[in-house]
Amino acid sequence: MTISLKALVAGCALSLLGTTAFAQTLAPLNSDTETNRIEWSQLDAKFGAVPAAPSGTRVGGVSKTLTNEYWRSLGEGYQDYAKKAGVEVVYQAAQSEGDQLGQLSIAENLISQGFSALLLSPQTDNNLQPALESAEAQNIPVVNVNDAVIPGARHYVGNVQRDNGVRVAQWFLKNRPQGGKVAVIEGQAGVFAAGQRTKGFSETIAKDGKFTVVASVPGNWDRQVAYDAASTILQQNPDLIGIYANNDGMALGVVEAVKAAGLKDKVVVFGTDGISDAYASIKAGDLTGTVDSFPVLTGEVAMEVALRLVGKQDLPRVVSTPQALITKDNIDTFAVKGDALRAVLMKQSAN
Repeated sequence: MTISLKALVAGCALSLLGTTAFAQTLAPLNSDTETNRIEWSQLDAKFGAVPAAPSGTRVGGVSKTLTNEYWRSLGEGYQDYAKKAGVEVVYQAAQSEGDQLGQLSIAENLISQGFSALLLSPQTDNNLQPALESAEAQNIPVVNVNDAVIPGARHYVGNVQRDNGVRVAQWFLKNRPQGGKVAVIEGQAGVFAAGQRTKGFSETIAKDGKFTVVASVPGNWDRQVAYDAASTILQQNPDLIGIYANNDGMALGVVEAVKAAGLKDKVVVFGTDGISDAYASIKAGDLTGTVDSFPVLTGEVAMEVALRLVGKQDLPRVVSTPQALITKDNIDTFAVKGDALRAVLMKQSAN
C-alpha cells in the first residue's frame, strides 16, 4: 500500500506539472464519442497482418476482479490470442471490485517486471492513472480495456457503453408501447461504463413520454446489493413493468427479487455483459435479456491491439468491439463460441 500511495502522489504531481506527453497532446478520453476510432473487424483491412512478436514478448493484464465471470472470460480471450501469437501473458486482478489500491499495486508490480505491453481494466476512471503515467514514461504501450476509462489513455478497446442502455430502452419502446414505470440498478458510482449505460437507457426511454424512470440507484456491481435495491423499488412501485441492471450479476439478483415479490409475469429484467448464467436464465424464462459485449472476443481483440502497438503500428485511439441484445428470440444465434461466433459477429459488423 505504501508503494501505491507514493505512486498516487507522484502521479498527481506529474499531472499538475504537465510533464507527461499524453497530458500535453491528448484530450481526456471519452471512448463512446472519440472520433479517432476503428471497428475491430476492420483492423486487418486497414493495417494488414499483426506484426510477428519479438522473442520474449510478455504482456501483462490487470483486471477488476476474477469473481465476475465477465473478467474471467476477458482473460480467456487474452490467453487464447497470446497462445496463437506465441507470447506470454500474465493476468492478475484485485481481490474485489472495490480494491482500488490493490489493483494499482498489481499494475505497478507488472510495470517493474518489464512487460512489453499492458492491458488495463481499471476499477474506476482514475485509480490506474498513476500506473498509466509510469508505463508511458518507460515507453510501455498501454491499452485500456473496458469498462472504466482512464482519461489519459492513448488506446482503448471495448464496446460503446451508452449503446448497452440504448438497446434495452429500444426493446421497451418496441415491446411495451403502452409505456409504464421502469427502474435502473446502476453500477459503481463514478465509473464511465455505469454512467453511460444508465444515461443511454434513461434518455432513450424518455423520448416518447410514455415511460417514467421511477428509481435509478447504485448496485455497485453486487448481486446482493441489487437484490435489496430491487426489493425496495418493487415495494414502493408494485405497478413497475421493468428493470435494467448495468451488469448481469446485478440483473440476476433483480430476477430473484422480482420472483420473491410474485411479479415474475409482470416485471421484465435486463442485464449487461452476456455471462453464461445470464444466457441460462434467459433460456429458463427468468431473465428477459442481456446486452452481450462478448468478453472473450474483446480479450482477443485487445491482445491483438497490444501486439500491433508492440510492432509499432499507429492505431486509432479507440478500437470498438461488438455488442448485441440477447433475448429468447435470438439466443441460439449467439450461443456459439470461437470461430463460429466470430463469423456471426463479422456478419453483424458488415450489416
